[in-house]
Amino acid sequence: MSQIGEYTILPITIPSTPAYPKPTTHTIYLRPHTPKIPTENDSRSLFLVNVPIDSTSAHLRAVFTSLIGSGRFESASFEHDNKTTTSTPITTLALSGAAANKKRKRGDDTPEAGGLPQIWDRELRRSGSTAVVVLVDERSVEVALKAAKKLSKKGKSKEGERYIWGSGVAVPSLGSSRYATHQKLRYPSKMALQKNVDAFITAFTELEDARAREAKRVRNVPDEDGFVTVVRGCRTGPARMEDAERKRVELEEKEAEKRKSMQGAGFYRFQMRERRKVEQGELVRRFEEDRKRVEGMRGKRKGGFKPEA
Repeated sequence: MSQIGEYTILPITIPSTPAYPKPTTHTIYLRPHTPKIPTENDSRSLFLVNVPIDSTSAHLRAVFTSLIGSGRFESASFEHDNKTTTSTPITTLALSGAAANKKRKRGDDTPEAGGLPQIWDRELRRSGSTAVVVLVDERSVEVALKAAKKLSKKGKSKEGERYIWGSGVAVPSLGSSRYATHQKLRYPSKMALQKNVDAFITAFTELEDARAREAKRVRNVPDEDGFVTVVRGCRTGPARMEDAERKRVELEEKEAEKRKSMQGAGFYRFQMRERRKVEQGELVRRFEEDRKRVEGMRGKRKGGFKPEA
């Protein structure tokens, strides 16, 4: 059997160990990489399932070198790796401008430099974990899949052609030596710790200075729509007492004018109703005065009012 569903079977030989003194066969499953978020390297990438727990990039390089020859392996990334990928998601290229305006999380601005020293000389994977292998071109992906199918079809008669896991790879050994090295790395020297702390503080200070410079640059600078970006930071106070006193008087005058205008115009509803009642009463009073004046003028005329014929 050379294929299960969309996965191609790649058998490799695990050499004997003191714990298990017989070589055994381990199966890796391959397929073209098709992630939910496409990247520019998908066409030349392979998705691997069930990689051995002691897998490293050097191991996978040796596997694919035995399959398709040297010079065609580019990189490998494992499940739960902390490394950031070099490829840019295609769907985010058009959204990069909009995403830049979104608020980032608080932890995203933490400087990466100056991390703590490593306490393990190599990382182990969980059983059945996955990996993504990037080759140099699409042709290499096709050749690798064909070579894996051909190797799995040969079965036990051609077990000698399978890659022996770990052959030609120089990595730190496992077993008791791994834990002895771990015990030593758990207690780094004072100089190493001080170096890491200094590097972190330096990176953090540079980041804070860059933030301050950017905030100072965008303060009171209108954007293309005419709006001024509001940034955090205190307002610079006046340098002299005379300026401070003049500024205080100006603010008090503005506040008094604002209070006076609010009182005159009526800020609350009942004030508006009272003002309208006063205006209506004044209009009625003037109307009555005008009516009495007209009646008095009519009484003074002799014979009353005579319209023209």
